[in-house]
Amino acid sequence: MSPADPHPVHVERVARLRALLRELGDVAVAFSGGVDSGVLLHAAVEALGPRAVGVIADSPSLIRRELDEARAFAGAVGARLVVVRTEELADERYRANAGDRCYWCKSALFETMTAWAAREGVRHLAFGEIADDLLDDRPGARAAAERGVRAPLREAGFTKEDVRRYARERGLAVAEKPAMACLASRIPVGTRVTPERLARVERAEEALRARGLRQVRVRDRFPLARVEVGADELDRARAERAAIERLLRAQGYASLELDAYRSPVAAPIVAPGPSPGPATGEGTTGPAGARAAP
Repeated sequence: MSPADPHPVHVERVARLRALLRELGDVAVAFSGGVDSGVLLHAAVEALGPRAVGVIADSPSLIRRELDEARAFAGAVGARLVVVRTEELADERYRANAGDRCYWCKSALFETMTAWAAREGVRHLAFGEIADDLLDDRPGARAAAERGVRAPLREAGFTKEDVRRYARERGLAVAEKPAMACLASRIPVGTRVTPERLARVERAEEALRARGLRQVRVRDRFPLARVEVGADELDRARAERAAIERLLRAQGYASLELDAYRSPVAAPIVAPGPSPGPATGEGTTGPAGARAAP
């Protein structure tokens, strides 16, 4: 490390990450297509070569475009990517969406990965948890800990700033990618997760992205659609409200709310009360105490 290096702590963390990965000897990385797991997969391939493999779970809650982008990213960094089918929708505890959905989803992922790794002779599993995640309630981390899944980024001290810097310095396609949670995160807690709801949300979001909106969430409070867009796109969305309403009606929604997308927080959105009538304004927040999901 050069004495003039402007980011000595980051350099030390990168070195620690590489050492941790080399000590593992082999690893299957749970790759979601996002920046955290993308950085981990890149570092694993650099440290272990073909002994590092990316594993992505395919299910109705995964956006098809995200799967395509994950495949492209893996190819760009020279990683083998295995697509495994997970069956969380067969689990009533997941479908019930009682507030612990993420735990059952990650449990299904890690159990499927464990079985795959045993068949392939891969000894270690890892996922993209970072140090910042310790500040939140992360059910996925509990599912990982119960199954011995490692978190090399967190163990090396990586923060979100470290992850972004690592990705930018290496020109990774995920460097500026915004957070993108699964489709099930658009369904309020207490409302059952079904393939039909997931497909409706995906079609609605893809239609809005086709209009050029970049940061989009369609919160499924059927027949109401609460559409959140990036703060810098909200004025445009308001100006195009009539066109957005037409797109949503094509997916079966009857009314619309528009608001700015807010970063994920620990508390999920909750199920609505009685079905609301047509939206009369924008920027409303829904039931008292409701929080935005990712």
